[in-house]
Amino acid sequence: MKLQGIFPPIATPFDSEGELYRTKLRHNLEKWNQTGLAGYVVCGSTGESVMLTAEEKLRLWDWAAEYAAADKLLLAGTGMESVRETVWLTNKAAEMGYKAAMVRTPHYYKNLFSRKEAQLLFFRAVADQAKIPIMIYNWPQATGVDIPAEAVAELSEHPNIVAIKESSGNLEKVMQMIREVKPGFQVLVGSAPTLWPSLQVGAVGAVLAYANAAPYSVITIWEAHRTRDFEAGLDWQNRIGRAAYLVTAKYGIPGLKYAMDLNGYYGGPCRLPLSPLTPEAKREIEEAFRDLKG
Repeated sequence: MKLQGIFPPIATPFDSEGELYRTKLRHNLEKWNQTGLAGYVVCGSTGESVMLTAEEKLRLWDWAAEYAAADKLLLAGTGMESVRETVWLTNKAAEMGYKAAMVRTPHYYKNLFSRKEAQLLFFRAVADQAKIPIMIYNWPQATGVDIPAEAVAELSEHPNIVAIKESSGNLEKVMQMIREVKPGFQVLVGSAPTLWPSLQVGAVGAVLAYANAAPYSVITIWEAHRTRDFEAGLDWQNRIGRAAYLVTAKYGIPGLKYAMDLNGYYGGPCRLPLSPLTPEAKREIEEAFRDLKG
């Protein structure tokens, strides 16, 4: 399975009552279908997956599979704290036609899950029982758990663990993983501010929250990499840097959803306790995205 290109972990649309908003999900997917995005991650961190019930995840997977274009690869965010629930969700997604599962590092018992041995046990146990391939999802800024490159290299030997989404933004670690993993294992990144240099050192693609709001700009960086247009790639990386920072590291999902609203997608409200932006934050995002529309 090739996971090359740009994948947005799609934002989950909610209505004013906090319910899933099917019409707006269709609106966003039909617009994204017209772009060169490689596919979609449904129920990732950007989709507020920790705020969703299992039933809601199943509904979102069903709707997204209905509205996604046939040429878009569907990935499901299925990571939970236990092997049992992760496997159950993964295999439900497989039944709905999803091609791979993105599984985050468990982190509630940090003193235990920070150990390499526990991480190896978790991912191997999930992969042994999963009906579709597994992508490791590492985001230590959110989980407080960072899976080491050495553990990723060991996990790459498992026939059903095919990739990692490395969201730390640590370029040196990305390079180490690319050197040490089994040939054919794919390293994708989750940091838009380091997209271009990550591609240059061997990453095969990216899962980027920022791509929800301005997909064309990161698709342009991917195409510049693919065609070896180094000047264009570096230029566009510099253009997106501040906007990407604002809607990820600084303001997170509320900022991203506001940027989506600015650019003709539906962002809408977040689920509590994620809070709305201040007027000052909105002005900052408006300024950063002024030249990144369409």
